[in-house]
Amino acid sequence: MREIAYLAFTEKGRALALKLSAALGGEVSCTRGGATLRDWTAQSFETGRALVYVGAVGIAVRAIAPHVKSKLTDPAVVAVDECARYAVPLLSGHLGGANALAHEIAQACGAEAVVTTATDRNGLFAFDDWARVHGLAVLNPDKIKAVSSKLLDGGTIFVRSRFPIGGALPEGVELTDGDDADVYVDIRAHEGLTLVPRALVLGVGCRRGIERETLERRFHVLCEKSGILPQAVASAATVELKRDEAGLLAFCASHGWPLSLYSAEELAALEGGFTASAFVKETAGVDNVCERAAVKASGGELIIKKHAGGGVTLALAEKDIRLDWQLT
Repeated sequence: MREIAYLAFTEKGRALALKLSAALGGEVSCTRGGATLRDWTAQSFETGRALVYVGAVGIAVRAIAPHVKSKLTDPAVVAVDECARYAVPLLSGHLGGANALAHEIAQACGAEAVVTTATDRNGLFAFDDWARVHGLAVLNPDKIKAVSSKLLDGGTIFVRSRFPIGGALPEGVELTDGDDADVYVDIRAHEGLTLVPRALVLGVGCRRGIERETLERRFHVLCEKSGILPQAVASAATVELKRDEAGLLAFCASHGWPLSLYSAEELAALEGGFTASAFVKETAGVDNVCERAAVKASGGELIIKKHAGGGVTLALAEKDIRLDWQLT
């Protein structure tokens, strides 16, 4: 769920911020209560929360200017006047969700959302907005402009997807199996705009006392050799025996991956052609950890078999991912 931080400058603005917080959630601050514009903005950018300024657009623009870096990482920023007439998304309209937040604010307080992004104003499909809604990582955000411009010029955007996409195709969008698509939905990189579903589970086996840095290096090697994008990994899995492995826990935490744990009996019960090891069976109670754990957690198919080195074994399995063209 999106976290929101509101900053108001007057008692009237504070009252509106509290109303919005009650409807949408979030924390309210006010310069009348000790918050300062500069410090509040800097701290809020660091947390990655959506920023809502209850006041003039100019104040918000000047405040955020020193902190703006990239459309891939900048948070959503919306300004709403204290009379609740207009909600204006200022930054990260699609990827950060500022446009959607402006509409939510408008609905909550009776304002009008003033959305100025060209694709929205022309009623065209926005691939960066679609990526945000469906949790797709954007590998090369610099390509978004070219895709949007082609749509705005009346061109057709060809999409090649590894995964099924349900629903009616948006206007100006066609699916293709060709190698010259404008947009790719895939777990590997392409020249065109590449949107990456978090579709993979990383199965992990490791020696006792493994260091986080070693796991990181082996993961990097696996991705480099296989061409799999790290952004495609959604979670990790291993045998219950590793539940207190500090290096493994730190490795998963650094990527924001939940770690699934399975007993040796649960892993051994899986059917399939796994890479067996007598040593692993002796130490872990099952003949293979990484492949079996990846398949068990994903409920899908193994796409990268055991990759071993440095006291680490890694494997990747793919979940059954199904997308649709909805933007909500």
